[in-house]
Amino acid sequence: MARLRIPVTSADHVIGNDDAPVTLVEYGDYQCPYCGAAHPIVKQILARHGNNLRFVFRHFPLVEMHPLAEPAAETAEFADSHEQFWQMHDAIYTNQRSLSIALLIALAANLDLSTIELRDALASHRFLPKIQADFAGGVRSGVNGTPTFFINGVRFDRPLGAAGLPAAIDATLQDRGVATEANPPRNVTVLVQDGLPPDRRPGGQMFQQRRG
Repeated sequence: MARLRIPVTSADHVIGNDDAPVTLVEYGDYQCPYCGAAHPIVKQILARHGNNLRFVFRHFPLVEMHPLAEPAAETAEFADSHEQFWQMHDAIYTNQRSLSIALLIALAANLDLSTIELRDALASHRFLPKIQADFAGGVRSGVNGTPTFFINGVRFDRPLGAAGLPAAIDATLQDRGVATEANPPRNVTVLVQDGLPPDRRPGGQMFQQRRG
């Protein structure tokens, strides 16, 4: 059973209270279509459970497959330096099918952020160390594809992939004595998970697709 090796700290991007009974950590890639499909599921879970859930997003750009994932993550970190991480995070996923450097610049402008400063940050890779730290922590925790989720420190591995998260969150809350709605929202289907090439997977383990 894979466990989260890097604890949640003040350096993380967090929605929710530290004392929430459930913490959901996602390692994601902004260009990964399966992360894009999982995004509304996570939003649904957050809207449903409110203060009972803490959500953490960490970067895991699969740059060999998704060359725009890293600059997108750098753009999100740039927005974070202006206290607008989650606004940029949502905007990138909402516009994922049109992802490009030009789009990232436009999204920054829409948030009234300096596009000149963003261009400079991308050129100098000012925020790359944070992204690399997230990635290294993911590898230590056995992450080999995106999206990968951890619920209260334990990797979520189910055949449905992200589509099974609502039921898993409900079950975890019930185990902790927290009541949930009698009729949970219908799951959204997510197909597979993007993964690292075999030679870059932790422990050399074979990657298995997760179907939804």
